Amino acid sequence: MDKILIVEDDLTFSQSLSSFLERHYFEVIVSNKIVDGAKQLKTNVFDLILLDYRLPDGTGLDLVKVLQTSGKRIPVIIMTSFNDVRTAVTSIKMGVFDYIIKPVNPDHLMMVIKDALKIDSRKNINKPDDETRFISGTSEQSRKLDKHIKLVAPTNMSVILQGESGTGKEHLARKIHQLSKRANKAFVAIDCGSLSSELAASELFGHIKGAFTGAISDKKGLFELASGGTLFLDEVGNLSYEIQVKLLRALQEKVIMPVGGSTTRQVDVRIIAATNDDLGKSVKNQQFRTDLYHRLNEFSIIVPPLHKRGDDIQLFIRHFIELSNEELGKSVKHVSNEAMKILLGYDWPGNLRELKNTIKRAVLLTSDDVIEKEALPEEMVFESKLYLNNDYNLKSLQETTERDLIVKTLQQTGNNKSQAARLLNIDRKTLYKKISKYNIEE
Repeated sequence: MDKILIVEDDLTFSQSLSSFLERHYFEVIVSNKIVDGAKQLKTNVFDLILLDYRLPDGTGLDLVKVLQTSGKRIPVIIMTSFNDVRTAVTSIKMGVFDYIIKPVNPDHLMMVIKDALKIDSRKNINKPDDETRFISGTSEQSRKLDKHIKLVAPTNMSVILQGESGTGKEHLARKIHQLSKRANKAFVAIDCGSLSSELAASELFGHIKGAFTGAISDKKGLFELASGGTLFLDEVGNLSYEIQVKLLRALQEKVIMPVGGSTTRQVDVRIIAATNDDLGKSVKNQQFRTDLYHRLNEFSIIVPPLHKRGDDIQLFIRHFIELSNEELGKSVKHVSNEAMKILLGYDWPGNLRELKNTIKRAVLLTSDDVIEKEALPEEMVFESKLYLNNDYNLKSLQETTERDLIVKTLQQTGNNKSQAARLLNIDRKTLYKKISKYNIEE
């Protein structure tokens, strides 16, 4: 039975959510503050965390930081009442699996939970799902990207993929592997951002029984598991200096030393690294070793953001509809003209990952064979409408966003002005003025 931690200060919502999950045979523990959630993480083992964004003692991302510091890798789903796409993107960049806008649609929530629980938190070896079904765009940016991949794939050169979060860097790494001479060997992926400095050496190079407290048996590291194949180091810039030194030795000498071991082991691994930062700047700032950077950067590929890939977006939409139909047992065929205008007018800060999640959600919410505007996230319709109408009046945009935020907060708190003011970080007097200004019904 999978165990879920809910961190939510709305007691009514948390109780109904807990009951819903228990009916679906999950074990659930509920906390209403970040500090309480952190205590639960120390004393329990969880498979998933459902995390409210706004909490009495901070934001959900504060608990995400606690989780990362602990070295535990548990998928996190953020739940929020606030139509703030940038906050959602920040969450995803910090490693959050997905985010859900309240009020929560039960079918959508269960779909996201099942996706999150498919994650293997330690490694990812030759994943036999839709990640291996590649699709190339037809835009100039996509043709250039595809050309570079086909050129470097047959070689043993180390590759750095640089691009924004959600642009599909792991997808491209898999494509390079499948087009290489190592295609029949393992593809192993690790998120370096989730590795604590204490666990990184053990995860990468393995350990010997008794090497440290909790090392109850020998364990192979990811280098050995990937030997003969490809090791994908996602967010490689997050590795500590100490691990960078050990990684460089492993790459140069093709040997590793398990933690607690006394003899080296031969490995033959091709490295593909990815980053959403500029590693060149990190080298100049002495945050990343120069010698390791040049060892990894035998060939670099810039992965373009989705908004720079022209008409490719329509190609990806059709692809993600097809994948979603297969997974959800649906038969969606088209996107209405109005919905398509919204999708094309949106700037996609979360890139392909955001597009995939949006289409999957839309397919789930569509009862016939056409995706309509109503199946798209409310905040996306709003932002795309502003873009399409060329409405760049900053004051108007700020006021509209502020009004929506106040309305959502009042709904969340059951029209409790004191609690709403605390969540909004303003005093009651200011809140009453804004309620009057925006003509919000009480």
